[in-house]
Formats: sequence, C-alpha cells, structure tokens
Amino acid sequence: MPRPSYDLDRRGFLRIGTTGVVGCTLPLQASRAGSTNVDGSSGHGKAKSVLIVLLSGGPSQLDTLDPKPDAPAEVRGEFSTIGTTISGVKVCEHLPRLAQQTDRWAIVRTLAHREHNHLLATHVALTGRPGPVPKGGSDLDRVESRGDFPNYAAALEFVRPRQDGVPSGVSLPNYLIEGPLTWPGQHSGFLGPKYDPWQIQGDPNEPSFRMEALSLREGMTIDRVHARRSILEQLSGHAAKISNPSSIAFKDQQQAAYNLLTSGTMTSAFEIAREPDATRDRYGRNKFGQSLLLARRMVEAGVPIVQATMGIVQTWDTHVDNWGRLKNTLLPQLDQGLAALTDDLIATGLMDQTMLVVMGEFGRTPTVSKLPGESIPGRDHWAHAYSGLFAGAGIQGGQVIGQTDDKAAYPISNPWSPADICSTIFNGLGVHQETTIVDPLQRPHPLINGSVISPLYTGRDA
Repeated sequence: MPRPSYDLDRRGFLRIGTTGVVGCTLPLQASRAGSTNVDGSSGHGKAKSVLIVLLSGGPSQLDTLDPKPDAPAEVRGEFSTIGTTISGVKVCEHLPRLAQQTDRWAIVRTLAHREHNHLLATHVALTGRPGPVPKGGSDLDRVESRGDFPNYAAALEFVRPRQDGVPSGVSLPNYLIEGPLTWPGQHSGFLGPKYDPWQIQGDPNEPSFRMEALSLREGMTIDRVHARRSILEQLSGHAAKISNPSSIAFKDQQQAAYNLLTSGTMTSAFEIAREPDATRDRYGRNKFGQSLLLARRMVEAGVPIVQATMGIVQTWDTHVDNWGRLKNTLLPQLDQGLAALTDDLIATGLMDQTMLVVMGEFGRTPTVSKLPGESIPGRDHWAHAYSGLFAGAGIQGGQVIGQTDDKAAYPISNPWSPADICSTIFNGLGVHQETTIVDPLQRPHPLINGSVISPLYTGRDA
C-alpha cells in the first residue's frame, strides 16, 4: 500500500481528522469547573498518568486473583494456587511473576456492579456510570452512541484541554467492535468528537506497525509545515471575524492537527521499533505484550490516560475452554507483560507518578458451566464480585482489599463500584472533586461520582 501524503492545507487537515486522530464535527458547549487540589484526599494529584489495562470480556476472579482452593471442584475449577509475597495470600498458579511481585500491587477483590452484559458493563467500567438503554430497547441495543457519558480520557480533555500536541488519551491496540456492535464507553459521548481520545488500530507486534496519521509525505519537512501554516492563516484570516460555530470548530481542529504534526513527542513515542530487542522480548512478542510496551511509551510521552486492551473483543469471555485459554495464552501473556511494565516504570521512576489499573468489565460465575452443544466447560458472566489490580502514584502495594464469600460470588466486606474507580482515577489526577460537565439537555453531572478507594492509600481496608 502506498504511503499516504498529508499536505497541511484545508483538505489535509480534514483527512487527518478522519483518521481518528482529530475529530471534525462540532463539540457540545458545556461548562466545566477547575482542577486544583482543594480536598487533600489521599493520593490526590499524585498521578500524572493513568494506565488502564482492560481485560476485555471479563476474567474469572476464581482463576486469577481470588482463588478458593478449599471450595468444591465445581466452584474452584481446575487450577492450583501459589503463595505470594503477602503472607497468607494466594493467586493462580499461572501467575508466577505476579506472585513474586505482589509487593507492587494492591489486589482489590470486591469490585462489583449490576451489569452482566458486555456492552453495558464496558460503558460502566470506562465511564463509572451505567449507559442509557434506548426507549423500548433491550440491553443488546446499547451500542455506542453520542448519548453516552464521556469516558475518562474524554472527560479529562474537557476539563483540562491541552495545546501541546500531546493528547489527553490514547486507546490501543483495537476499538472494541463485535460484528455490527460497537461497544459503548470508548469515546467522548455527548461532549462531541472534539474530545474523543486517540484510537490506535493496529498490532504493535507487527514489523510494519507505524502511526500513519503522524507521518508527513516524502519531501515534506517541519519548516515547510510552518510555512504552509502561515499561508493558511493568512488565507483564512477573514474567518476569525465571523462568529460562526462551524468555523471556530474547524479552526480548533486545524490547531490540534498542527500541534500534533509539529510536535516530535508523539511521533517518537509511536516508534516502538526503537526499543532494544531484549526489551521487546521481556514484554512478550505478542499483541498484548507489545501493546503494554507501547502504552509505557505513551506514559513516557506524557499522555495522561492510556488504555491498553488485552486482545480483541471478548478475549477473556471464557464461556468455553476457560482453563485452556487461561493457561495457554491469557495468563502467561498478562503475567509477563505486567512484570516487564512495572520493572520499567520502577527503574525510570515513573511508577511514583503513574497509576496502574488492571480490570475487566466484570468477572465470571462462581460455578463451572457448559454452553448448550459445547463439551469443554467454562464460566459465564458475573458482575456481583470481581477482582482488579492497582499500583503506583501513592498506592500502597502488598495488600489485599476486600473479602468475598467462600465461592467468590459476593463481597462480605465493603464492595467497590466502577463509580469508585472513576473517583479514584480523577482524584489521583488532581481533578477538583466538584467538577461538573453538562449534557445536551443542560443537566449537570458531577465528574467524581463515587468514593475514592481510600484503602489503596491508607493500607487499612474499610
């Protein structure tokens, strides 16, 4: 395929916009509050970046971070457990690196909400709020729409717009689309395309991987970019005198694209081939491992919110062959990738300012099941209790937060919701606790809508 060219004229800016780097339609006009520290909450403002590792499809809590080795076989499943660096705490036998590095992590075992459908649960996980179901529709109708609540990166871009060529959010390596269904919670929702996070579509493990939208055509230099920008501003000068929302929005997109193309920061960040072979090997020569490596490079470039999705849609949706898929692919890749990621963040000092969140949109049923017509058992959807990992930016590692019953089915201590995760993320980034955004019906919505998961910082479980 020939290399695309991107001239910096009006059409060039529009072409860049259609790649998903910059949107080109009108944003919603809404109010926003400040983002200064006023409450002194634990962990407030310690994170410069948040890296969300989304285990799409929902990993089994019983077969990962909350095993029940004394439960009956139909509950505990096929795996054994191994000890960790936390006294008395065990995890799945197929997470050996994690078991030796639990001093870096806080394990939260009582995440919970009410949505057992992938699409609804994904919206909840990535926004902290339930998604609206169309009138007269079903859960399966809840695909992505501009009525969604903005996800974390989009909301942050709205309350803290950037002008330095570094986006507020990057999601990689795939958009979550299953057949005709586009999963909600992945963009700016009612705020409009202007605030959509970057979406990377590609496999960083492929030798041909590159960010085409940040590439200038052959022969084009940064000096020529500046020259063309100057000419474009002169030709478009009259538009500044017109109070026209469309011309203002178009100018915003021009400026955003210009910032991106003239800033070498993001261009360099996407050049994953610059990494030594030994480093790439440590992360794992697979899509997930290299996505985590690319995510680390986004953090180094100063991107505030990075989302790395484990595989494609429903990778962790193990209705069939739960234990085979976990043992042979999913857990080894997760274990290796997270170990390499935390090693590098600690070595560079970035762990102190980077919050890591590892979670699915829900967990799996506390009993083994078989789908009709299938002979290999698995587990079904379960949102009443599931587990996640948290680290960095003031979070105290080496602890387990929350306790479930003897089947890992329900919390028997304080449950923590996606709204609480939302509050913890924005609190960590130093967003004002009373920040609000306004939807198309002019209804104000608090951005921080739950409780900060305080035991992450205090070490004392509620």
